[in-house]
Amino acid sequence: MSKHLESGNFKDIDRAFITEMVYGILKWRLTIDFIISSFSKIRLKKVSSWILNILRLGVYQLVFTDRIPVSAACDESVKLAKRYGHVASSKYVNGVLRNISRNKNKIKYPNRKDNLVKFLSVSYSHPIWMVDNWLKRYGEEFTEELLKSNNETPSFTIRVNTLKISKTDLKKSLEEEGFEVDEGRYAKDALAIKNPKSLQKIDAFTKGYFQVQDESSMLVGRVLNPESGDVVLDVCSAPGGKSTHLAQLMNNRGRIVARDIYKHKIKLINQAAKRLGINIIEAEVFDAGVLDEKLKDSMDKVLVDAPCTGLGIVRRKPDIKWAEKKEGKSEIIKLQKKILSTSSKYVKKGGIIVYSTCTIEPEENQHVVEEFLKNNEEFSLEDISEDLPELVTEKRGFIQFYTNKHEIDGFFIAKMKKRS
Repeated sequence: MSKHLESGNFKDIDRAFITEMVYGILKWRLTIDFIISSFSKIRLKKVSSWILNILRLGVYQLVFTDRIPVSAACDESVKLAKRYGHVASSKYVNGVLRNISRNKNKIKYPNRKDNLVKFLSVSYSHPIWMVDNWLKRYGEEFTEELLKSNNETPSFTIRVNTLKISKTDLKKSLEEEGFEVDEGRYAKDALAIKNPKSLQKIDAFTKGYFQVQDESSMLVGRVLNPESGDVVLDVCSAPGGKSTHLAQLMNNRGRIVARDIYKHKIKLINQAAKRLGINIIEAEVFDAGVLDEKLKDSMDKVLVDAPCTGLGIVRRKPDIKWAEKKEGKSEIIKLQKKILSTSSKYVKKGGIIVYSTCTIEPEENQHVVEEFLKNNEEFSLEDISEDLPELVTEKRGFIQFYTNKHEIDGFFIAKMKKRS
C-alpha cells in the first residue's frame, strides 16, 4: 500500500487518513461485519464486495473513530455507493449506517459466559479457529492479552548502523530533526521513534545511518552472533534486514551469502547493503529447499529465517488474520522442515545454525526444531543466555517472544551447534 501512497499526489494528512482507514478496517473487519450483520436485513454474503467495503468504511468511522462527524461518514459512504453500485445500493447503505449511528451503544455483542470463543473473536476481531486454538494452548487470561496486543499500534523501531554513526550521535541528530526518540527495550542498537512520519525521507536514512527493523528481528542476529571474518549464509534473506545486521555485527569483515527465491527481492537486499555502506554481502537467487553441493560443510554460521504463518506480527500486518487458514499450516511446516534440513548441510563442524520465525505456533517452532534434532544427532541446542542475558533466565537453546508479554513482535529463535 505504501508504494501506491508514495506514487500518488497525496498530502501528508490524506496519506495518514487513508492508512488509518485501510489498516483499521483490516484490523477490525470481523467486528465490523458483526455490527453490519446486526443491522442489515440482507445477509452479508449477498452484498456485493464493493458495497460491503463501503459499509465497512462507514462503520469504522462511526464506531472506531471519534474525529469524523456522523453526517460526513454517512454522506460520503452514500456517494461511494451511488458511484460503485446503484440507487438501491445507496439507499441500503444510508439506512444501515444511519441506524448504526443512532444505536451503536445498544449493539448486542456475544455473551462471555455463554460462548467465550465467540465473545473473544468478535470483541477482538480474530477468527474463531485462531481464538479456539490459543485458548486451548494458553488459557483465557493470556489469550485475551494476546488478542488485545494484536490490535495495538506497535512501536516504530530502527537499528542504528554503527558502521557509520554511534547510537548517541544518531539519537541527538534525530531529536534535532524533531523526532521523539527512546531507547529500545532489549536490542543494544535499537531506538524507538514515537513520531516516525517521513522518517525515511530524511538525510540520516539516505546516508544509511539506520535501518527500520523490529527489535525481535534484531535479536535473531544477536543469537547467531557472527564474528569478524566469519563466512555466513542467510538462506531466506530478503528484504535484507537481518543480513545487513549480521554484516554490521561482523564490522563489515568476512563474507555473507544472502539468498532468496525471487529475483526482484535480491534487488532489495543489494539496495539496503549499498545504502548502509556494506560490501561483504553477496546476494543471489537460490531456492532454500534445494541443496547446493558446493557450499556443503563450508559455513561458520547459517541463518534460517523460515517462511511461516506470520502470527507473531499480526499487529503490523492485520490481513494475516484473514489470509491464514487452519488447514494451510501443514504445507508451511513441511517447507520449514525441508529448508532447515537442507540448510544444516552447509554448517561446518563446530559451526552454528539459527532457526527463526515470526510466528507463535509451536508446530512451526519448537516441534520443527525437536524433530530436526531427533533426526540429526550431530546437532544440539546451544545456550543463548549469554546472547540475550536480559531475556533468558535459564540455559536453553531457544526463546519465544509474544507481543503481549515482551511488547515486541512475536518471534521464535533457536540456536544449534554442529559437533566438532
